[in-house]
Amino acid sequence: MKNTIGIIGCGWLGLPLARSLVLLDYKVHGSTTRKEKLDILGEEGITPFLVILGEDSIKGRITEFLDEVDILIINVPPRLRGNHKEDYVRKMMLLHHEIKKSGVKKIIFVSSTSVYGDVDGEVTEETLPRPATESGRQLLEAEKVFQDDKSIQTTILRFGGLIGPDRHPVSKLSGKKVLSNGNDPVNLIHLNDCIHLIKSVLENNWWNQIFNGVYPEHPTKRSYYHEIADKYRLPRPEYQTQESTTNGKIIISRNFLNKGASFYTGIK
Repeated sequence: MKNTIGIIGCGWLGLPLARSLVLLDYKVHGSTTRKEKLDILGEEGITPFLVILGEDSIKGRITEFLDEVDILIINVPPRLRGNHKEDYVRKMMLLHHEIKKSGVKKIIFVSSTSVYGDVDGEVTEETLPRPATESGRQLLEAEKVFQDDKSIQTTILRFGGLIGPDRHPVSKLSGKKVLSNGNDPVNLIHLNDCIHLIKSVLENNWWNQIFNGVYPEHPTKRSYYHEIADKYRLPRPEYQTQESTTNGKIIISRNFLNKGASFYTGIK
């Protein structure tokens, strides 16, 4: 009998991930913060729960959501834009407290390559994280909340820039002028490859590990975003002509590739 999997955060990544796991005959508990989405989850064969993670409390049916869950996938990014600056680490500590009261023993924590900061050159899972943003800092602290609990097996997935249906950085860059770092490499991953990496962890029992999730092709920002803008018939972003004094970072998914695994969707 397959494990019951809980997915905290059935949004852009979580919902298609849940669909794919249902098709593999997993029993899936899925959480959402919107009541109107409960029926959508149910229609997909996902057992739906309304769960709202806060800094001071967790609203909704968190106990029932975690009940009978063997593996929990935490897919909740920090919300630090705009006027509301949340304490993401505190939210994850409250979630960890609830997990300790449940039978969950394995966790996949979806993080970001932003934890590495503005390093120059090749970056692997062995590179010491030095986050340069508040989001990266809080993500790194949240990773440790779960990694430091040795009673739970936690695998960290640090995804690069996410692309896929209705989501691509070119939409925000299109038409912008005098952008810097045009010769820096891109570090992107497609939604399908995110799901593929998560399923690989589940199927191969790759626990207590860290994986960078970045497609192994790294064209320069200038060449890549010009090509993608042309593909979607958008105005090209324009980059400064002078050369950068740095080479940018190339993030390598070394732990994933060393296991003989591969990416298959691409970034074009």
